[in-house]
Amino acid sequence: ASGVVVYSGSGLTGYGELVIVKHNDDYLSAYGHNSVRLVKEGQKVVAGQEIAEMGNSGAPRVELHFEIRKDGRPLNPLDFLPKR
Repeated sequence: ASGVVVYSGSGLTGYGELVIVKHNDDYLSAYGHNSVRLVKEGQKVVAGQEIAEMGNSGAPRVELHFEIRKDGRPLNPLDFLPKR
């Protein structure tokens, strides 16, 4: 979903290069272990926009750490992705 980048950096231990998007007052999404961040804090982003490139920063292999949080609590991200 569209939102505003509230964090783009590598200062949170265990997440490597991390991007956090605030979608509204309740929801955030987080994308960690990127090789390159393509957005800056304060930048508005739209659904489907590339915000980073996958990598292995802070991880033993190439992977993506993906979280959805509501009011600070983690939720199952599969509940928010399109059905296959």
